[in-house]
Amino acid sequence: MGPADVDAAEEEDPPERGPLRRCIATRDSLPKEKMLRFVLGPGREIVPDLVGKLPGRGMWLSARGDVLERALSRGAFMRAARGPVTLPSDLRARIEDGLRARIRDLLGLARRAGQAVSGWQSGREWLQAGRAGLLVQAVDGSLAERARFGGRDLPVVASLTAAELGLVFGRDHAVHVVVTPGRLADAIRLEAERLAGFAPAATETS
Repeated sequence: MGPADVDAAEEEDPPERGPLRRCIATRDSLPKEKMLRFVLGPGREIVPDLVGKLPGRGMWLSARGDVLERALSRGAFMRAARGPVTLPSDLRARIEDGLRARIRDLLGLARRAGQAVSGWQSGREWLQAGRAGLLVQAVDGSLAERARFGGRDLPVVASLTAAELGLVFGRDHAVHVVVTPGRLADAIRLEAERLAGFAPAATETS
C-alpha cells in the first residue's frame, strides 16, 4: 500500500453506528460519550454538535483541548469534510460554553424532577439518607468547606461556579449540589468529564 492509499484509508471513517467513534485527529476509536461531534453548517462552517443530534455527516474528536489544537493545526477538519471549511476563531470557547450550558440544563432537569438539591443542610440530609449518587460542587468554592461537606466516597465534579449553580436553583449562589443516582447523574458526570478535557478547573474525582 502506497502513501496515497494510506492517506485515503485514513480519511475514510466508519459509519456512525455502534458505540465507538474514530477521532479525526488521533485516529483513535473511543466511546462516543468521551468525544465531541462536529458537523458542517451554513457556509461550511464547523459547528460543535454537543448533543449529537444535528443532521449531517459527523466528524468526531476526542474531548480534549490539545486534540482540538492538533486538529486545527493539521487541517483535520478539512480532510474529514473533504474540502475547505470555515473555522470559527472562538471554536474552543463555543465548546466550553456549550458544555457548561449542557451541565446547567441537566442539573435543571434533575432539580425539576426532584432528583437534585442544593445547599449545605439539604445536601447533608440526602448524603446521610443514602440518596446521593453524584456530588456537584462549585469550582470556586472553598476547598476546606468542600472537604467538610463529605461524600468523598461518591463521584464528585466541580465544573460550574457558585453563581452558575445558584442560578439553576434560584439562589444567589450554591456550593454543594447532591444528585440522586440515575441517568441524569450519569449524564452530568459525562458532560463534566468532557469539559474537564478543555477547562483545567473542571475536575472529576471518585
